[in-house]
Amino acid sequence: MFQIKAKILYNKRVKSRFYRCSFSAADIAENASPGQFVNIRISNGDTPLLRRPLSIHRTKGSSIEVLYEVIGPGTKILAKKKAGEILDVVGPLGEGFKYNLPGVKRVILAGGGMGVAPLLSLAQDIRCGRKTVLIGARTKKEILCARDFKELGFEVKISTDDGSAGFKGRVTALLVEFLRNNETTPATKSGGSAKTCGGKQRNNETTIYACGPKPMLCAVDRICVECGIKGELSFEEHMACGFGACLGCVVNTKQGYKRACTEGPVFETGEIIWDK
Repeated sequence: MFQIKAKILYNKRVKSRFYRCSFSAADIAENASPGQFVNIRISNGDTPLLRRPLSIHRTKGSSIEVLYEVIGPGTKILAKKKAGEILDVVGPLGEGFKYNLPGVKRVILAGGGMGVAPLLSLAQDIRCGRKTVLIGARTKKEILCARDFKELGFEVKISTDDGSAGFKGRVTALLVEFLRNNETTPATKSGGSAKTCGGKQRNNETTIYACGPKPMLCAVDRICVECGIKGELSFEEHMACGFGACLGCVVNTKQGYKRACTEGPVFETGEIIWDK
């Protein structure tokens, strides 16, 4: 972990209220893994008091890029920052994805809204013959990073809540449809749910990585468990300190409560105890 004064290289709007900010951070970039995050001090004053945790969107040489949505006072201040200004950045933080595992022949990424942010960094490093990304958004205007994933060799499938582009419905419904039509083997007595998997079961050659709102992650977790597919979930928890001290971002697991900022933000499917 490093704390550095990072010079902003660019901070530009990419769509609507979504921005990409790149800054020089050689030590962080060289040591970062997909799924980790940085904690950024937005202002030198007291407002906002806490740092802002942002997923590492991708690395480019000695620089880090983050993707963020302007939704509160902190991100409003960040959106006004210009190239050449300095940010106080701590990172890399957290536990990232486990990827390029032996025997895996198909990788599926599923991102809901801003959930695509850490998945692009993962896509940069994936070495797999069959790789697909499912991108979910509320409307066509809010679809993020489709071109970036295509440039990395991913098959891209889109879902929108209003049907303005691609599949009409949630990205989890698109995931179920995709699984029913791809990489299936006959179900066994210990196989997956007929409702979710079309009466078919997958093997360990497929892995799913997902990030997005908690209801989406809950649905992906259920799909993975029912279909016998391994997966990992990246949580978008509210983090106050980013170091595991405040216990404000705990996630309930079968091994007890774990801190998203240190033991996470990535957790394996089948491990989470979801609120009822």
